[in-house]
This record gives sequence, C-alpha cells and structure tokens, in this order.
Amino acid sequence: MAARANTGGVRITVPATWIASWTLYDLANTIWSYGIFSYAIGLYLTSEGVLGEAQGNLWLQISIALSVGVNALVSPAIGALSDRTGRRLPYLLFFTALAIIPAILIPSVPVALGVLLFCVANFGYQSALVYYDATIKIVSTPANRGWVSGLGNGLGYLGTVLIGVIILFGELSVERVFVVAPLLFAVLALPIFIFIREVPGAAGAARGKGLSLASTAKTIRELGKYPGLRRFLIARFFYTDAQNTVISIMAVFAVQAVGFSQGEANYVLVALATTAVVGGLFWGRMTDWSGPKTTLRMVLTLWAIALVIGALFISPIPFIVAGVVLGFGFGGLAGADRILMLRLSPPDKLGEFYGLYSLVGKGSQVIGGLLYGATVALLLEPFGVVAYQLGLLTLLVTMLIGMYLLQSVPEKREG
Repeated sequence: MAARANTGGVRITVPATWIASWTLYDLANTIWSYGIFSYAIGLYLTSEGVLGEAQGNLWLQISIALSVGVNALVSPAIGALSDRTGRRLPYLLFFTALAIIPAILIPSVPVALGVLLFCVANFGYQSALVYYDATIKIVSTPANRGWVSGLGNGLGYLGTVLIGVIILFGELSVERVFVVAPLLFAVLALPIFIFIREVPGAAGAARGKGLSLASTAKTIRELGKYPGLRRFLIARFFYTDAQNTVISIMAVFAVQAVGFSQGEANYVLVALATTAVVGGLFWGRMTDWSGPKTTLRMVLTLWAIALVIGALFISPIPFIVAGVVLGFGFGGLAGADRILMLRLSPPDKLGEFYGLYSLVGKGSQVIGGLLYGATVALLLEPFGVVAYQLGLLTLLVTMLIGMYLLQSVPEKREG
C-alpha cells in the first residue's frame, strides 16, 4: 500500500516499496552500529590481549573522536555535493561501501592499523547517515513523516536484535562479528538502491560550494536566515551527546562496570533493543500528533531519569531499568529531531543543512565521548566503578543543557 497525502490540492503518493526499502536500510545500518560500534570494537580494544581496560577505553574514544570529528567538519560540504544534482543515493552507496569493507579487515591486522581501519569505516558509516536522513522527504508525505521516521528508527532496532541473536546462538567471537555484521549490512542495504528512484530536482542550489572547511563555515554563517535553526542545532549539540556516547559504551559499561559477562551483556542489550523497536513506532505516531518538539521534550525527560538511575545504582537490576527507558526513547529522539530539522531547513538545501545537522551531533559525540573516556581512564585506578558513574553524570549535564535550549525553538508546521 502506498502512502498518500493531499498538499495544496496535489496528491502525493509514495510507493510502499520505497518506504519498506528505506526502513530496511535503517535496520541494516543498525546491525553495523551495534555489531561494530557498540559491541565489537569496544570489547576488542579493552580485552587483555589487545590494549586492556584503561587504555582500550581511552583509544576507543580517541578513534571515535578522530573519525567522527573529521566527518563532522566536512558533513555540510558532502551534503552540499548531493544538492548540486538533487540526488542522494549515489553518495549513500559510496559511503555505505566505505563503512563495510574496512570493518571486515579490523581483526586480521595489527592493532594500530585496526584502529585506523575503524576510523575509516566509522567515517563512512557516519557520512552515509547524512544522505539517508535527507531522503526522508522522498519516502514520506507531510502527513506521515513522523510515522515513517519513527518506523525507520523502530524497525531499525530490529537490526540490534538480529545481530545480537546471531552472536548469541552462533556463538560468534568478537573477531567474527567484525565480518558478519558488515556483510549483513551489505545484503540488507541493497533494496534502497534497487527500488527507490530519485527524480533529480533543485540542482545547483549548492553550486560553488566545495569539500572544504570554508564551505562549512559559509553554511554556518547562513543559519541566521532561518528562524530557530541555529538555536535548535546548538540544543542538538548538547542533548545528542548522551545518545551518541551511550551507544558507544553500552557493551563495555555492562561488562566492566555492572559485572555482566560478554554473553550476559549481549542477552541484556538484545532484550533492551526490543524496547527501542516499540519506542520507535510509539514516538513516530506521537511526532505526527503532537509535533517533533513536544516529542523531543518528553523523550529527553525520560532520558534524564534513566541516566540518574544508571549513575546512582551500578548493579544489574537498575542497569536494566535504565536501559529499558533509554531504549524506549532511542527511536523518539532520532525520529523526532530529524523531522524538526526538516521543518526548519530550506527545501533546496536539505543535503547541505542535514550535513550541518550531522556536524553538530557528531561534534557532541567527539567532545562528550572524549570527556567520558578521559573521566573513566583517569579515575578508574583510584575510584574503580565510581569512574563509570561520574562518566554518566557528564552525559546528564550536557543533556539538560540541550533540553533548556530547545524550549525556545519555534516549531513550524508542514503541508
């Protein structure tokens, strides 16, 4: 069944195969995100035979900071490249391949080279998200954007469940996860490139911009032309710190701080991912009914409660309770702010401005991740588990700042 909406007397129709293919890509890239980013790389680097707990945590965050930081700086420029032709999918394909191929090689090379390959693969993964987010406009209508965005996020977390089950019942070692997760990403990502047909439009909107820091700076200077956009992006910088850092530390936190074994941690994280599936569908509808800003405020309130629980009580039951709340909110956070960004951005510069949207989220990940990693590395020896608690509290502080800044962002209606 195709999605339809009437806008200005014109019926907009989106084929069901497009929506299905778009949401399947979210499932596919979540397999990579959990398998490589949240699970394998952290456990690999912190293992005794590689770098150990303290150095592994530090180098995990350094490698994330390097890859995400470089990507953040060039995201508006690489987004603007797609604005020139009005097409996103060719760029999405290139960066998807860049995420897949280097990741497979990580465990088979020396540690230093493996860290470098992770940086390249994570750069590719993060870059692909710029184009994926911008395609929300062609696979949805003004009436159902929240639902489609939430559907992608919700079903996307089935990717976490899928790779988690494969790890559990396939008894995959960390080294084998580096191979299986990228290959599954490759197979399940194919439909978006096979079934969706873009009609080039608004070409030349970003003409004259190049892949440079100067073009990124120019994009930032243009923010003042669009009411509320600058304040929203500043707010996003702070509140996505918690989201991005939690994703990267969940497995390590469960094992090193809470005391789960690797197998037990995987069971728990897979179970928590099911709450993200339900949450994505719930918050998607909530976004259409109440608007993305109201939805974001509700999700962030729940996250604040969860982070307090996680920071104050380091034991299995509070960890699971906090994880359920965090998981339920994941789909709402990503789905709602993607729609708010669409409403605040100029239609002919979606690639460029989604690149800036990507920049602020990843910039927060660089700073927040390094702050968390440095907190744990410096305080682990004298304070033990307390170092992990203080690390979580840094995430709570930045998220509360983001909540405050979000209050005065205007919420435009679409359609």
